[in-house]
Amino acid sequence: MRRMRHIGTGAAAALLLTTGLLTGCTSDPGSTDRTCADTPNGTPVAPPGPAATGTNIATNPEIATGYRSNMTAVRTRSFAVSSANPLATQAACRVLADGGTAADAIITAQAVLGLVEPQASGIGGGAFLMYYDASTKSVDAYDGREVAPASATENYLRWISDTDQTPPQPNARASGRSIGVPGVLRMLDLAHREHGKQPWRDLFAPAVTLADQGFAISPRLAAQIASSAADLARDDNAKAYFLQPDGSPKPAGYQLTNPAYSKTLGAIASDGVDAFYTGAIARDIVDATATTSGGRTPGQITLEDLARYQPKKRTALCTDYRAHEICGMPNPSSGGITVAATLGILENFDLSALKPDNVDRNGGKPKAEAVHLISEAERLAYADRDKYVADSDFVPLPGNSPDTLLNKDYLKQRAGLINPDRSMGKAQPGDFGPVPLGTGPQPPEHGTSHISVVDEYGNAAALTTTVESAFGSFHVVDGFVLNNQLTDFSADPTGTDGAPVANRVEAGKRPRSSMSPTLVFDRAPDGSRGQLVYTAGSPGGSLIIQFVVKTLVGMLDWGLDPQQAVSEVSFGAANGPVTGIGGEHPAIDATDRGDHDRLVQRLRELGHQVSVDQQASGLSALKRESDGWIGGTDPRREGAVMGDTR
Repeated sequence: MRRMRHIGTGAAAALLLTTGLLTGCTSDPGSTDRTCADTPNGTPVAPPGPAATGTNIATNPEIATGYRSNMTAVRTRSFAVSSANPLATQAACRVLADGGTAADAIITAQAVLGLVEPQASGIGGGAFLMYYDASTKSVDAYDGREVAPASATENYLRWISDTDQTPPQPNARASGRSIGVPGVLRMLDLAHREHGKQPWRDLFAPAVTLADQGFAISPRLAAQIASSAADLARDDNAKAYFLQPDGSPKPAGYQLTNPAYSKTLGAIASDGVDAFYTGAIARDIVDATATTSGGRTPGQITLEDLARYQPKKRTALCTDYRAHEICGMPNPSSGGITVAATLGILENFDLSALKPDNVDRNGGKPKAEAVHLISEAERLAYADRDKYVADSDFVPLPGNSPDTLLNKDYLKQRAGLINPDRSMGKAQPGDFGPVPLGTGPQPPEHGTSHISVVDEYGNAAALTTTVESAFGSFHVVDGFVLNNQLTDFSADPTGTDGAPVANRVEAGKRPRSSMSPTLVFDRAPDGSRGQLVYTAGSPGGSLIIQFVVKTLVGMLDWGLDPQQAVSEVSFGAANGPVTGIGGEHPAIDATDRGDHDRLVQRLRELGHQVSVDQQASGLSALKRESDGWIGGTDPRREGAVMGDTR
């Protein structure tokens, strides 16, 4: 097999990486070497208008930035990568073209995303990874979630101290209290040691080059900087990096360099992850967390907290759905279990008879009956999630196993609660006897990204990665953003019934997440795991579950290709009366709150309170075909799919 000539770390890479949004990397003209080419309409999302820049961060993950209509799925031969930014996709694709594994590629993609999409993810955050090793046919679930410091009490986010019961200042998120011990780098190191092929050091070279030489701020990043300018201005490092000297936001097209990030990545590349978790970088993290500048309440992360952090390999959560096996992330992510529960309920209905109308490149328009059934199933699944799911190292699931919540007979009973003619509005959780827990809803994540990768060896990676809210805690240190992941805990440790909340803060505990990286397999004739056929995942906070469910249903039940499935109308519900219908989609008439849209009208007739607010998913999906792979990336962000195109 002829290989693409190596351009990942040399002068040619530096030249290509400084040109802004890349459109492809190719081998020598006329050769038969493999190429990395992106989707033909993978152009950046247009900057938001005035309404979008005022998006309510309490209900929307990051900022809404429009919709790219009529995107076309990308077909590749032996490898593919999809991420939320073309520069990250490009760099990861080069790793695959040079013979790297999916584990290698996600490290490079994450390093670049931390630079070009810092509002969403980075080395100061955490991640969950689902990884398929084709040689052993095994699925590994890697937990790189942040943890609370050893000194944290259940009131850590609630008030400054037991003697000073005032809230953290200026608020829990922007204080040091929101910052958890970052986990993504140790997790990626573990995955690389077990599944990597390329040298660790080489995988950071594209991001180092890009940080030194500079990149053009994308429209999406520019919009988020503008929306977050007041909060970024509180932190001297964030202010200097993201804002102009007069305090105005740096605009789209501004050539941004980050020598501090280059230095940080250089140390990690040369000395391994201990360079991050011990030594000068660790001291800088502790100091930044503990700052009281601007009247901020300090956090309590110590050098010992950083040095002690360990990622965890957990048992992948694999369940049946029709003719497929769905493998997702177990808790402390609630994503895998809630996606599986929703699909387990939906398995009792014939969704194939409810395919969208007028299917086109944008996925068509879903039928009201399908949206109703899927939203009702999600309400039931979220009800159990809200009550029972947290970090199982601290709070056991009912029956001490996800099998209790995912039992087929139980889910069939839950399906029987769905009235085809009327929304239930709010579902009640299942009754598993007395449990010492109260119900605690999860605040939405806002700063998250997703990467899907398949390599030439048949391995696959689905990585969902986050700093929690857009720009995390607004603390910038050594060129990267520190997370505010601890605000994913319930700040109040007790529920309305006085019982302790499952997702309360505890020392060393991991906050509950909704991240749902997913791998899908065919079932072999003997019932065993067959061939890997799909990967999927998305950012979007607590809506991630809904985004992934609609994409899986689109591909598995409705026969949509990956681009159509991620492009189709976003819809779904958490456990409340509101059903979301993404008003950014061209098939939805969002004027006058959707009053003129027939889908919205019909759902309201069924008792749904319908919102047509724009939804800012960042889905990616890959599907195996007989002669290679086909992939899609979310038109609501600025991502691209690349691979050795066919």
